[in-house]
This record gives sequence, C-alpha cells and structure tokens, in this order.
Amino acid sequence: MIGKGFTTCLWFDGDAEAAADYYLSVFKDGRLGRITRYTDAVPALAGSVLTVEFEINGQQFVGLNGGPQFPFTEAISFMINCADESEADHYYDTLTKDGGQESACGWVKDRFGVSWQVIPPGAVDLISDPDPGRASRATAAMMKMKKLDVAEMRRAADEG
Repeated sequence: MIGKGFTTCLWFDGDAEAAADYYLSVFKDGRLGRITRYTDAVPALAGSVLTVEFEINGQQFVGLNGGPQFPFTEAISFMINCADESEADHYYDTLTKDGGQESACGWVKDRFGVSWQVIPPGAVDLISDPDPGRASRATAAMMKMKKLDVAEMRRAADEG
C-alpha cells in the first residue's frame, strides 16, 4: 500500500493496530494495508505487531509500535477541513469520546493521544477576514471556544 509521496508515521506504544482500526471507523474513506510483525530478532516482541499501514482520506499512514519513548504532543496535529457543520460535529464528537479530550479552538486529542483540529466551513475565512477588525473580533470569540461555533464567530465579527 505504501507508494510514492509522503507517508505519515505515527509512533504508538503497542496499540498501532487498534488505532488503525479506530481511525478506519471514524473516517469514511479509508482502508487497511499491510501488517508486519516483530521477528525473533527482538525476542521479547516476536510475533507482536510492528507496523500497520492504513489510508484515510487519501493520506497514507504507518502506525509503528515503537514503545513508550515518544508520546504524541500537540506540536503535530491533523486538520480536518469539514464540508459542513454535520461533518464537523461527527468528527469532534467521535474523536472526543471514549477517552478523547477537548482542548481549545477546535482542537481535540483522541484516545490514543493524537491531536486533531476540527475546522467547520467558514471558520478560517472569518479569522482571516481582510478587514482586521472583523478578523480580530472573530478570533477573540474563537479563543473562548472549545468546539468552534461559526455562527457565534460571525456574530462577533459583525459587531464592529
């Protein structure tokens, strides 16, 4: 499944296969690829999953069971540019349940610790409005939110 171009490698502490299965259940356009296992060259891990290849929304990933040395941080996140509010609700709600966490400004962390930015349509347009006053008011409103509310951001932008 891994081909030309970029592949994102996600380092997990033993749950790469569960994570791949989870992401394939969250995102509609996905598929599972090759699963490789540790060999007897690493006796303590022989037979357990080393890597899991999967693809979601056209992006290739490899989940690597590398151990606890490198946990995920918010320094890397995946932006989900949603087509409509319903799609944004789906991703936000799904990624925060079962151990996921809300953060600020549309950011969430899923149960595996991977960070996502759930962006409903219109949010980026509001915070990058050519009118600096509108952009500032929309951004100030956004900074108070966990889940992005575009209607509220628009109301704030229009208050000038």
